Amino acid sequence: MGEKGVKPCSARGCCAVLGHKIGGVPLVRLSMAHSPPLPVSFLVGSLIVALLVGSAYYWIIVSSFLKPDPAFVGCRPDSEGSWSIGIYYGKSPLSLSPIELQENRINANNSAWPVANPVLTCATLSAAGYPSNFVADPFLYVQDNNLYMFFETKNTITMKGDIGVAKSSDQGVTWQFLGIALVENWHLSYPFVFNYQNQIYMMPEGSKIGDLRLYRATKFPLEWKLEKVLIKKPLIDASMVQYEGFYWIFASDFTRSGTEKNAELEIWYSRSPLGPWLQHKQNPIYRADKSLGARNAGRLFIYGGSLYRPGQDCSGTYGKQVRLYKVEKLTKDEYKEVPVELGFEMPKKERNAWNGNRYHHFDTRQLQSGDWIAVMDGDRVPSGDATWRFFIGCLCFSFAVSMIAFLGFVGGILKSASPSSYCSILFRRNESGTFRSYPRFNLKLRKFFNGGHKSWFSLRERMNPKTWMGMFIFCIFSLMGLAFVCVGVQFLYGGNGAQQAYSYKGQFSKFTMVTMTYEARLWNLKLYVKHYSRCESVREIVVVWNKGTPPNSSEFDSAVPVRIRVEGVNSLNNRFKPDSLIKTRAVLELDDDIMMACNDLEKGFRVWRENPKKIVGFYPRLIDGDPLLYRNERYARSKNKYNLILTGAAFMDSEFAFNKYWSEEAREGRGYVHKNFNCEDLLMNFLYANSSYHNLEYGRTVEYVHPAWAIDTSKLSAVAISRNTQKHYDVRTKCLAKFKEIYGPLPIEKLEFGMRRDKWDK
Repeated sequence: MGEKGVKPCSARGCCAVLGHKIGGVPLVRLSMAHSPPLPVSFLVGSLIVALLVGSAYYWIIVSSFLKPDPAFVGCRPDSEGSWSIGIYYGKSPLSLSPIELQENRINANNSAWPVANPVLTCATLSAAGYPSNFVADPFLYVQDNNLYMFFETKNTITMKGDIGVAKSSDQGVTWQFLGIALVENWHLSYPFVFNYQNQIYMMPEGSKIGDLRLYRATKFPLEWKLEKVLIKKPLIDASMVQYEGFYWIFASDFTRSGTEKNAELEIWYSRSPLGPWLQHKQNPIYRADKSLGARNAGRLFIYGGSLYRPGQDCSGTYGKQVRLYKVEKLTKDEYKEVPVELGFEMPKKERNAWNGNRYHHFDTRQLQSGDWIAVMDGDRVPSGDATWRFFIGCLCFSFAVSMIAFLGFVGGILKSASPSSYCSILFRRNESGTFRSYPRFNLKLRKFFNGGHKSWFSLRERMNPKTWMGMFIFCIFSLMGLAFVCVGVQFLYGGNGAQQAYSYKGQFSKFTMVTMTYEARLWNLKLYVKHYSRCESVREIVVVWNKGTPPNSSEFDSAVPVRIRVEGVNSLNNRFKPDSLIKTRAVLELDDDIMMACNDLEKGFRVWRENPKKIVGFYPRLIDGDPLLYRNERYARSKNKYNLILTGAAFMDSEFAFNKYWSEEAREGRGYVHKNFNCEDLLMNFLYANSSYHNLEYGRTVEYVHPAWAIDTSKLSAVAISRNTQKHYDVRTKCLAKFKEIYGPLPIEKLEFGMRRDKWDK
């Protein structure tokens, strides 16, 4: 028995201790036995599972989309963005197109046909030993037949802007980075370069020092000295232009009281670029809306007798886009401008395009030929993207840990005993005191604790993992926690979400996709076009329409042009028919029922540019034995060798491959393909092998790239050509025998998987 007035308690329950009095008032003491500590093994186990899931998600999903880290320091995630620079051409500054659409802009030294934007990136500088996170604010200077490009580069060590310079001797097709032209102890950007009285000057933005400075080249283009301070104000993005007898400086001063950042513009004028400079009577010209293009976006230029000013639209994010304004009136007392069209179409590939999210600087110059050239910077992510991704990733991991801790806490509580049914608050009937004086309060208190007791049992019953309801709740929380882990991994380690192109010898290029289909697979084709048109290096999609009523190109949701080539005869040979409208050297033949990541296509394109005389593809086969047997990839893997690439997913030289396939020597093989409606890819391999063997090192005419994943969507329909796999393989075995009879054996060295240093072929 316990003390007087103390109800016996269960070993792990609660009880009310009565009978003791303080000042005549009965003491009510509630006691809850201690719950056991949180199950540490459960928490540790859950964290280990979460880490394993996160690691698996990284290796299977995230890492397959990541570009390999460069061997140099640079091009790291930066909250300011990942700016790079592209080049444009046109007959006027109001009608410009990118270099990849120029048929005569070809670099004969490599397989970049055509050369594509961006022409200058942080990797260009970093590879040369000048670590850079991005390049932006480009300005052109034309000297004889050479182009010089001055730009801001963010140094990854000092984390401030320096002024770099690159040179081109082929009108912008290739650029040689010369070095850093100007370095100060403060941030520099916007290197406005101009000529005055046979001297070359630079007026960079260096507002951190508090004034606008002018530098003169002592040994162009890499050596400069301070000439003078033009204006003792922290002016930003200053551009100068000579117009109607005066020199005018357009710039922004964000230190003005009440001025919103990126929403202010003012004008200064002088008889000489060296000053003195006076303020315009209407200053500031803009002081309100940052979407109006108040902040300068490059050099002012004169075309057709009119003055034009580029301005930055900074609504939503910094440097969202360039707006162009035509100046209708500019005097010492008045200023008026109206918006006009910039004159070029922006890409629709969003983060997969180098300038798909924003572009904020534009500089155009007229060449001696009369044509115009322009440079522009662009970024695939908005301002602050790296910081935002880090915040979201950490938040997701915090949620995941919190949910694991919650499950552990609930599990620990449920293992503890619930209050005993007889451990209610009771009072002796003969006990007098304060609580007896308030029977209604006593009743309410008893009801409260009894209600809590019932709720506890109800919760315990529902949350018990041995019941279906408890198991369901536990699974839901577990799945949510694992989902938060995966999302956290994606945001912290998955990059900016873009599937970018890979440069080769410092340059980018484009390829044409060719696919063959007919009306029964139209639904499949629409999905195909929507997905692959967003891949950065895809310039055009050509649809070889073999049978039925062709669709209209406007029916497709595409980010690139789609061309429907209608064929009169339903034949697999049409896949490789020469097409004079294809404007790229590289062609990717890809069946319309194969879906894979854009990053895999970009890897394959990079490998083909290294080996433009080969068939580079994603489906390897090993052809051996006597007689030759057609087997699947599993057989090739078991032997760790391959010597044939299926052309239903392969890159090749459009001119060589198509002309070879439709040559006279291939006539008999084409006839056999048309008769059996099969084996066009095997025929292409035989033609490549027998024509290129003596011109290629070790006789290698094929190269394999391993895709992270690939889905055959034809399995979702009843229109696949090869649904009966064994019958399909039997036909292809007969094809091998026929082609060997016509063209001889496949004289190709059997290649091992995983021979590349980057292991893209493993």
